Amino acid sequence: MVETARRRAQPAHHAHAGIWRLVLMAWVAISLFSGIIGGLLRAGVSWPPSLASSAWGGQAVALHAALMMCGFFGTVIGVERAVALRRPWAFASPLLTAGAAGAWLTGQVTLGTTAALLASGMFAVVNAAIVRKQAATHTWLLLIAGGMWGAGNLCFAWLGLQDVTVASWFSFLTLTIAAERLEMSRLLKRPAWASPLLMLIVAMQVLSVITTLYDPRQGGVAFGLSLVALAGWLGCFDIARQTVRAHGLSRYMAICLLGGYIWLLAAGLSWMTYANGAPTRDAALHGLGLGFIVSMVMGHAPVILPAVAGIKLHFDRRFYVPLLALHLSLLWRLGGGALRPEWKAMGATLNALSLLLFALTVASAARSWQQRHPR
Repeated sequence: MVETARRRAQPAHHAHAGIWRLVLMAWVAISLFSGIIGGLLRAGVSWPPSLASSAWGGQAVALHAALMMCGFFGTVIGVERAVALRRPWAFASPLLTAGAAGAWLTGQVTLGTTAALLASGMFAVVNAAIVRKQAATHTWLLLIAGGMWGAGNLCFAWLGLQDVTVASWFSFLTLTIAAERLEMSRLLKRPAWASPLLMLIVAMQVLSVITTLYDPRQGGVAFGLSLVALAGWLGCFDIARQTVRAHGLSRYMAICLLGGYIWLLAAGLSWMTYANGAPTRDAALHGLGLGFIVSMVMGHAPVILPAVAGIKLHFDRRFYVPLLALHLSLLWRLGGGALRPEWKAMGATLNALSLLLFALTVASAARSWQQRHPR
């Protein structure tokens, strides 16, 4: 919950929690780096040659989705929830996901999967506590999203990286983002039928994941349709439609969001065609994972980092550079990559470089803030 974290987090709140957050952020970086390396190797990038043949490289390739969904996003979101709840025990969930990533990278797959299952269980307890403190549509939606994460971890333990596992994990992330956008747009006036329509879309997505377990084709089509419907709902009812006409950080966030919703729409359509046998799997997965979810990360980072990691950023136009690089590189990967494998590998490399550029931009913005506020 972006607003809750920003409102409640305080720099001097629980020094031991601050130390745990630094440790967790280090593991977040390791998970992200390993996940990116695994993604590059899966896309056909083979430099340096010894990397793919190493034990670490092999684990990064085999567990690319798990490292990104659980090790990276699961830990980040877990830290955010722990900060919002303001209870030290709530950090157990991100600690477990960080441990899961470490176990996976060292070849302890069963141990890592068990830790991920425990993490999603603790995450459900954290979200239930938040609902108890503030029962609202967005907090209930966060609880549902956490349930989808747990379902994905169960499928991973039971079936491995099947379509139902990946769909469950993506449902966790997309519903989490929808809940955060619902919270940040809570003051926006909507028609009376808007909230029931959103919950209908959520129900469609949950049922589509269940269907995918028994009928991957029908479930995949339904899941893609739910993504299309969610993109339409967010595009119509998110406050970003108004703030895009503002200036500064508000406009930047709105551009990230609206661009992400376009990718969410494209990913939903690609998921539907992939379920029917078309070669659009890469567009479905990375249109959703990079185009939508990473765009949301880029948009919310200037708000989340000060609250969660205590890193204050000076915002300016430099943030638009990695955002533009991400979208252009994704167009190259999914457009040209559909025609030639080497273009896909080049696009994946450019995707990774755009993420590195964003990390450098954040570091530069943090340095700029320190220079402007020397105390």
